[in-house]
Amino acid sequence: MSAPDDNPVGAERSVGQLFASATAEMSALVHDEIALAKAQLKKDVKRGATSGGAFMAGVVVLTFSLPMLSFALAYGINAWTGGFNGDGGWNMAWCFLLSFAASVVVFLLLALVGVVFAKKAKQGKGPQKTAASFKESAGVLQNAKPHPREVTAGGHDTKAIEAVGRSSA
Repeated sequence: MSAPDDNPVGAERSVGQLFASATAEMSALVHDEIALAKAQLKKDVKRGATSGGAFMAGVVVLTFSLPMLSFALAYGINAWTGGFNGDGGWNMAWCFLLSFAASVVVFLLLALVGVVFAKKAKQGKGPQKTAASFKESAGVLQNAKPHPREVTAGGHDTKAIEAVGRSSA
């Protein structure tokens, strides 16, 4: 088994190797946190776009289908109430008013769908979750303590002196 930098596990590594390994791992951590933030932000933007699309779809449906729907529905109501049988039926004005009310109901249903998606997009905690994760990682790294080393009477670490001597040879 070997460490990420291809040194055998348990082998003494120089300070430079340790620093390079720590730097590479920190860099990878930062890149991963940024990628996570981008993915979560993309998800929130997609929800917001869906919300806007639903509102626009509601407006387009209401705008372009309202005249045709109104006429068809008004004449249908008039025929249903006996207007074409010679009984007279309801007044055409009331039939058109009911037709308009039905179109407004359709618009309100589509607007409700848009509101639901807008609330989901607003509740998205993507960037906040990533920031919390990054702060947690930084807190763990700040609380990391170095391993205790043997110190000689002169105050120098004998293993560190040997490692420097080996790496410079």
